Amino acid sequence: MNRLTGKTALITGAARGIGLAFAKAYVAEGARVAIADIDGRRAQEEAIEIGDAAMAVGMDVTNQSSIDEAIARTAAHFGPIDILINNAAIFTAAPIVEIELADYTRVFDINVAGTLFTMQAVARHMIEHGTKGRIINMASQAGRRGEPLVAVYCASKAAIISLTQSAGLNLISHGINVNAIAPGVVDGEHWDGVDAFFAKHEGKPPGQKKREVAAAVPYGRMGRAEDLTGMAVFLASDEAEYIVAQTYNVDGGNWMS
Repeated sequence: MNRLTGKTALITGAARGIGLAFAKAYVAEGARVAIADIDGRRAQEEAIEIGDAAMAVGMDVTNQSSIDEAIARTAAHFGPIDILINNAAIFTAAPIVEIELADYTRVFDINVAGTLFTMQAVARHMIEHGTKGRIINMASQAGRRGEPLVAVYCASKAAIISLTQSAGLNLISHGINVNAIAPGVVDGEHWDGVDAFFAKHEGKPPGQKKREVAAAVPYGRMGRAEDLTGMAVFLASDEAEYIVAQTYNVDGGNWMS
């Protein structure tokens, strides 16, 4: 449909999984996409496979210089940024009495501070260029509720929902729409790691937790990265111009709000 023709998007954590699915969907809709990832080699491989409408950017969302450089490189190659997807994040799990400060700090540095300061830097860039931009943050159903073994990750994603509300209300005065997507359980490399955490802490054989959560989804299966691309395209398009500070569940019916 070419809903994003002429737009430039920066997507963090885009060398694999959900971020990569977003990049491919955006290119299919006419956008130019910077695949930003701490794994620069894999980002480059994926950008080459996608073609001229994609470029790779090595980016560490915990490092302000790296954030600023990624924005500058993207703008130099494709022009001013119109769309940001804050997708980079990590998962962790442990009982409350076993949470370690280093683990907590790493999750919040990437999931929360990484989102905030990438959003801030891109918003400044958009304001400087007079861009009526779109910022999409990746929350989670985990941000809607607590879970016994997932306190740190749940808290980090709850913070994303709150940041989206505050930033949305603040930045709309500049014509920048900020919204979020809250996926449910999405199959892929990420969930292989999640399953391993639960196997360790719940004493379950590998793969059992994954089967259990898949069976519990009202839709009847785990999500796929491609299930999220429609919402990501919509929120970046002109159709979403009047949507501000919202978080949309795309989770097969796991959570209703």
